[in-house]
Amino acid sequence: METNNIPPNSDVVTLLSKACAEVHGFEELYRRLERRMHTQRRSDSTKKNYGRHLAQIALHYKCLPTILADDQIEDYLEGLILKGPPSASYFKHTVYSLRYLFRLEGLNAKRIQLPNIKNDKKLPIVLGRDEVKALMFQAKYVKHKLLVGLLYGCGLRCGEVRTIRLRDIDLSRAMLLVRKTKGNYDRYVPLGKLLVKGIQQHIESTGATDYLFTGTDFDSRYSQRGVQWVIKSLCKKAGIRKEVNTHTLRHTYATHLLEDGLDIVSIKELLGHAHIETTMVYLHIAKTGRKAPFCPLDKLYKLI
Repeated sequence: METNNIPPNSDVVTLLSKACAEVHGFEELYRRLERRMHTQRRSDSTKKNYGRHLAQIALHYKCLPTILADDQIEDYLEGLILKGPPSASYFKHTVYSLRYLFRLEGLNAKRIQLPNIKNDKKLPIVLGRDEVKALMFQAKYVKHKLLVGLLYGCGLRCGEVRTIRLRDIDLSRAMLLVRKTKGNYDRYVPLGKLLVKGIQQHIESTGATDYLFTGTDFDSRYSQRGVQWVIKSLCKKAGIRKEVNTHTLRHTYATHLLEDGLDIVSIKELLGHAHIETTMVYLHIAKTGRKAPFCPLDKLYKLI
């Protein structure tokens, strides 16, 4: 099988290539799925996730997922749970990939039989301002300090910070153009004086000419794993015990903006959310309102 159109991830390429070689009709099925995803402007990460899960199901049964009986699909999903169980994200994407495929192939009866995925009601974890400062303090390299600064100071997703190009940075206006990613539209976010200075220093020291951050990924970008490693290692050095990942800094960005008085609609636009309901979750986290929340125990002992 040709792998030119397969998402550039070695594990995904191996799975898809194996499924195309061993399961009759899978290559044609995947190409139909890929073409539909392109026309619907689905992200590469979604295409990669769906392709991986469908390939695993096809290899498990040695046939196309579309010809499986309902009880076989039920057995496969139950097997995922009994094995680990799988992460909520893994199980969810397995169901979503099947649902998308069945819709594509007009198999509505099979799509309806799939289990409903309940929305995750967990509130996101956010860092305090002192914790963000501690991360910045522990970053000894300009590159790492700038990485943290952009994730927190601009509320960027991991994929967005990795794909910043010099042509999208307007230092004179202190603005960053974030190219269409998850929401399929562009947005501008303010950089601020510290980030402008950090970007200038980084460009001068690295001689960057295209991507702001470079690494060993397939197209010379800084890898996703590399970005995640930086955040994890800095959290460890700073003594932060919260469960932190790159997206935590995005949540922290939104929460701090809300606490500092920025309206929820402006925050929605800065985050690139398609729906205001997605942004509303930060109202449950931020310390805002006519009177700041307090602990009644401190009130009882007149500590406040």
